[in-house]
Amino acid sequence: MLSKKALSARLGRRGAIALAMAAVVTTSVGGCGLLGGDESSSSGGSGNLEKSKIKVAVMSTIDLAPLRLAQDGGYFKNEGLEVEAIEAGTGQISLTKLISGEVDIAYASYTPFFIAMSKNTADIKLVADASSAGPKSTMLVTLPTSSVKSVSDLAGKKIGITAPNTVSDTLSKSVMKDHGVDTSKVQWVPIQLPNIGAALKNGDIDAGFLTEPFITQTAKQAGTVPVVDTATGATQDFPTAGYGSLGKFVSENPKTVAAFQRAMQKATRDAADRSKIEPLLVKYARIDQDTAALTTLLTFQSTLDPRRIQRVPDLLLQMGAIPTKIDVGPMIAAQATS
Repeated sequence: MLSKKALSARLGRRGAIALAMAAVVTTSVGGCGLLGGDESSSSGGSGNLEKSKIKVAVMSTIDLAPLRLAQDGGYFKNEGLEVEAIEAGTGQISLTKLISGEVDIAYASYTPFFIAMSKNTADIKLVADASSAGPKSTMLVTLPTSSVKSVSDLAGKKIGITAPNTVSDTLSKSVMKDHGVDTSKVQWVPIQLPNIGAALKNGDIDAGFLTEPFITQTAKQAGTVPVVDTATGATQDFPTAGYGSLGKFVSENPKTVAAFQRAMQKATRDAADRSKIEPLLVKYARIDQDTAALTTLLTFQSTLDPRRIQRVPDLLLQMGAIPTKIDVGPMIAAQATS
């Protein structure tokens, strides 16, 4: 396990500065003024939404920081909307809850949404963006003692990913292809992100995909080191996750969807302030304050840009994950303006 000093040295000047800042960042949401937010400036919404209480499938990832800010800060309440977060272990589980009707909106990486569309499993409408992969926010990692020292060494190895046809799978294969590595001879091992460190130590895998905050957390706990930043080459600033719903819900609840979008747009803008986000990582991503301060945040997004999101199905088609081209435009629900 790495000490704070050793970890800061590994992560560089930025990590050291962030660690120093951790001492002065409050660990309570109330201390940041998030609870209650700016409700005094709003009448609490128009009250004429088709559905004033909705369920959203979520996971314990940092991409959801704006949604948590919208919950704790009263952004949804200001729109006359109550959002109940329903835990889902993976993006596929989140999608399954959406299709079954257990939730109204699902957060997931974009990959399951497009694969569901390609199989005619569901009529997916994208209602809000969530994140894109920023520098060093998604990586393939290993242990210092591993024979894997570079991307080229990954050929024929066992690599941990969350599941096939997920963003972890897509980003890993893309960056390996960029470096001329034959991914067909790799043994892909499904492992949840919090368990990558243990799997490496046990020799179950030679390398594993991680996103933040697990990159920082696993480096502290297991001493992992980066092999390659997967948000490079063809996947630089790649759209990673968003919020989807079913076409029927979107068409029957346009005001409700617009209220959700406006709240998320405001929360995403305010999420640029790390002092508002780090306490939410501690509370909802279940990491300690030091890890929250060192974590490299993904790029938070909200309003959907069809040209940007089109990169996802285009890459999936190129990699053979979907059989035919998907046009993102018709999948994007009308975007509200805040």
